[in-house]
Amino acid sequence: MTLKAVRGFKDILPDEAKKRQRIEEGARRVFASCGLEEIRTPILEKTEVFARGIGEHTDIVEKEMYTFEDRNGELLTLRPEATAGILRAVIEHKLYNKAPVLKLFTIGPMFRHERPQKGRLRQFHQLNAEFIGSSSPLADADCIFLAYEIVSMFADSEDLILEVNSLGCPECRPLHRKDLVLFLNNNRDDLCKDCKRRSKTNPLRVFDCKNEECQQVLKFAPVMKHYICPECASHMGRVLDALEAYGIPFVQNPYLVRGLDYYKRTTFELKARGLGAQSTVAAGGRYDGLSQLLDGPELPGVGMAVGVERLLLLMKDGAEPKRSDLFIAALGDEARTEALYWLGYLRRKGLKVEYSLEDKSLKSQMKQADKAGARYCLIVGEKEMDEEEAILRDMKTREQETVDLDDLPEILVEKLKRDRKILEGD
Repeated sequence: MTLKAVRGFKDILPDEAKKRQRIEEGARRVFASCGLEEIRTPILEKTEVFARGIGEHTDIVEKEMYTFEDRNGELLTLRPEATAGILRAVIEHKLYNKAPVLKLFTIGPMFRHERPQKGRLRQFHQLNAEFIGSSSPLADADCIFLAYEIVSMFADSEDLILEVNSLGCPECRPLHRKDLVLFLNNNRDDLCKDCKRRSKTNPLRVFDCKNEECQQVLKFAPVMKHYICPECASHMGRVLDALEAYGIPFVQNPYLVRGLDYYKRTTFELKARGLGAQSTVAAGGRYDGLSQLLDGPELPGVGMAVGVERLLLLMKDGAEPKRSDLFIAALGDEARTEALYWLGYLRRKGLKVEYSLEDKSLKSQMKQADKAGARYCLIVGEKEMDEEEAILRDMKTREQETVDLDDLPEILVEKLKRDRKILEGD
């Protein structure tokens, strides 16, 4: 029987890897423009990091985490999200002493045991940004700006829908919770099994239910906007003013909640039309109080995550063509030995140069040059070595010129870099 990848865990083949590289490179440029620094945390954490931070009664902790006991009897979990692990690292290494506001990003895989479907895998990848140490609504707006900028690189802005809401704070949420629980109890017979359970453990999460019958009931449920305190209302107002200043369109959705307990006040989702059920491409919110749950100091924070697999669905189909600056077609032992020197020299100059690892015919090597997408092919054999010159062939126009071997490396560097600039300019 042929061995296959685990269900929900997929191989990332070269063509898709190139698309992912484009996404990651674009995200890094956006993060750098806002002064974020990269942090890399382990994919494996103590289970309590997520149980405390995300919340014991969330679907992630109750149903979706990959948790196991190691040989020492300690419970460990593959990270289902990035924020709790990043904050654990900030607390453990006291990074909060280095700057009043930490602006961090990370790129990497997350793990959740969900039903695999288009745009949702059990190993998935995220672009995460965190602003730790600031309670300013401008930090919330900056997080949303980062998400919007990254997604806009791969989607038409007219197809994007930004939904925002305020989840209130410990001052105004208790009254809303009390009335919501009363409403849910009065309508318990019309709720699904999950919503009945959530009404006792995490009532706000009922708004995340996709069951149509529950959605009809919840249209009449009390929502947070009618209970929000003046401080939370002011905070939300400043976030929305900042989004308007950034030129980012938005809609306020009073039913929007997130599946993590640590969110307070601002929460948002960025959706893309045309992706069906998995339309949310980016999401996030404010998590003041999460640091204390992880035994850290008072550190307000706000963060966001962009789903790489969702971005891939927004990108145009078709693999990008392979592209190399030069292919060296060397024939004979002497030429192949000399070619290794040129290969090393040109690669160290930042050029993409390929070479046949096998001693093949010129015809075979020219086919390799075509497959490699080489802009030029350098042909050198015994005759060229004797005459101390090589043939440089333009693979696009099929024109050829001779190049003196003594000046060959320098000439190639100048020519190939000039042509690359012209190509990138196009």
